[in-house]
Amino acid sequence: MITETRYFKIPVPLIDGQKKNSFTKDLFLTETGEIEVEQGTIWGTNKKLESYLLVYCTKGNGIALILDEQVPVSNDQFFIISKGDEFKFYSVPDVNTHFLIAWFDGKKAKQLGKEFSVVRNLIPSVNNMVANREMLFDEIFNNLSKGFHDENLEYVNFCFGHLLATFIYANKTSDDIADESNPLIRRAINYLGKNLNRKLSLNQIADEVGYSPTYFTTLFKKETNYSPISYFSHLKIVKACELLDYTQMKVKEVSFHLGYSDPYYFTKDFKKKMGLSPRNYRNRVN
Repeated sequence: MITETRYFKIPVPLIDGQKKNSFTKDLFLTETGEIEVEQGTIWGTNKKLESYLLVYCTKGNGIALILDEQVPVSNDQFFIISKGDEFKFYSVPDVNTHFLIAWFDGKKAKQLGKEFSVVRNLIPSVNNMVANREMLFDEIFNNLSKGFHDENLEYVNFCFGHLLATFIYANKTSDDIADESNPLIRRAINYLGKNLNRKLSLNQIADEVGYSPTYFTTLFKKETNYSPISYFSHLKIVKACELLDYTQMKVKEVSFHLGYSDPYYFTKDFKKKMGLSPRNYRNRVN
């Protein structure tokens, strides 16, 4: 038995509209939801998929049949089935399996699909650069529940593009960089993430890991492609986006929360990285 906890299917006429909309034609949702596959149940299709399918396992485990190969799937893993392929998932007999799923299409979907069928692990974290994937799904669900008008669908599809990127480019997030880096660089990244409310100098960061500022900068840039201060600044702006999207904090409060002594400088830094002022970023969907 397959239970749909939350589920939204975009009407066909509106999907046709998304194909023509310059904002959404490259990547758009066709349906999305949260499902539970009861223990011992088979979920899937006997025909080729008409669009791409993102499958994110949040609880449980089983076996996925992908491209005629049986692949174990468990929580904190995901895979993407390409358009035109088939798949099935076999839930194990003793536990129900929960998925967040999204069907999507668009001109750019095919370009992103080089490694879609590989089952990948995700690193659970509340402090990574993409924040929380389940929260992004919730944002999409909450907005779809408000209706399918044009501006709402545009916003939902922008959110989905962000969400999809957190899966496809999972190895580019801060936590995955940390896993692959020098242990001292990992320590430095963790230190930055835990001190977003402070104004840290290069000397303070280098002292934390016991390197000279010059050598530490060279090593850090080699591992991340950013200088330590630039990386720290990006972390702050990512956190600022989260606070602007999901809290009622005023722009001035956000700036002070992230260690900026001058809200004007925060606004300038935010606009440089995001292309919008914090106020315009928050109001971008209104």
